[in-house]
Amino acid sequence: MTEVAELARRARAASRELALATRATKDAALHAMADTLEASVDAVLAANADDVRRAEDSGTDRAIVDRLRLTPDRVSAMADGLRELSRLPDPVGEVVRGSTLANGLELRQVRVPFGVVGMIYEGRPNVTVDAAGICLKSGNAALLRGSSSAASSNAALVDVLRGAVAQTGLPADCVQLVPADSRETVKELMRARGLVDVLVPRGGAGLIQSVVTESTVPVIETGVGNCHVYVDAAADLEMASAIVLNAKTQRTSVCNAAESLLVHADVADELLPKLVVALQDAGVTIHGDDAFAAYDGVVVATEDDFAREYLSSDISAAVVPGLDAALDHIRRFSTGHSEAIVTGDQAAARRFVAEVDAAVVLVNASTRFTDGGEFGFGAEIGISTQKLHARGPMGLPEMTSTKYVVTGDGHVR
Repeated sequence: MTEVAELARRARAASRELALATRATKDAALHAMADTLEASVDAVLAANADDVRRAEDSGTDRAIVDRLRLTPDRVSAMADGLRELSRLPDPVGEVVRGSTLANGLELRQVRVPFGVVGMIYEGRPNVTVDAAGICLKSGNAALLRGSSSAASSNAALVDVLRGAVAQTGLPADCVQLVPADSRETVKELMRARGLVDVLVPRGGAGLIQSVVTESTVPVIETGVGNCHVYVDAAADLEMASAIVLNAKTQRTSVCNAAESLLVHADVADELLPKLVVALQDAGVTIHGDDAFAAYDGVVVATEDDFAREYLSSDISAAVVPGLDAALDHIRRFSTGHSEAIVTGDQAAARRFVAEVDAAVVLVNASTRFTDGGEFGFGAEIGISTQKLHARGPMGLPEMTSTKYVVTGDGHVR
């Protein structure tokens, strides 16, 4: 048996015990995880500093380093996310629907854990904590395979989490780290059908497509975020500027940051002079069409620029003749993550919501709100851009399946 198969076997055994745990026990484990994480912040940050140093020495892009870097505030936020999870309802056992059939049989559809959830993700150590917490609360054992770039951080975090879980009487194997020293461990995890119930890839397009196409384990597909903000003719332009700046600059290295800007031609002459300057003052490089390229410092956009998820201080931008053109542009380049319209025209807003095919559609709000925490789900395990089972930020209910419970009194067919 390979090392990954042995980890999965242990996770399977732990999942059976975890599936029977009460909410009180799981919530106590989450609090223990949060408290121990904060108490171990120095050790976690020291391990993370090793990862950051290696990344910087190897010339890793600054946006990737930002996703990798932990700070006391980010560690505290991870701990708060675990505590927030403890305050949320336990999805396990929830009755999705129920009825008494005409023959007297009682029928209930109830939520149950998947069992063993595998996570394959790139250099974001916060995913380690978020995934472990969400899996535990939803009754699932977690097999976490992070990237080699975050190996030290993930090892320190999982060590902390396992110790905390064991303190509460649950098996430490509810949370396990799959070694990141070889590409083979990813392949083994993807082929552990029967031991692993579902895989969730989280990272760049290459990673996600590799898992989706090569895995024999069922996959919940998360997606990249080429997110658009469309400023309509009826937009409040002050509101529009604030939304665009927040969506692009509040944090550039995340999947819900705006990567593309579309502006209705009727308001372009008034909006662009101020918005271009504001974006550039915030350090954003604009890759624009001819209308935007007329302004100093704007880079002429290529076709590829409009299709890119930058994850950096860059944005593609174009002036469009109207809502139809904006919708056509979004259909062509959207990755189905988050798309926003800024408008005071309710008819335009309704049409945008109806016609845009994305996991999240926002009206007069920043794309940065596409987030499990912001939606009140607690920490999220990822943002699904597929259409089966789960779509959008995946919280606790999305990490369960269901089963039917049929209760009779000697019924025969």
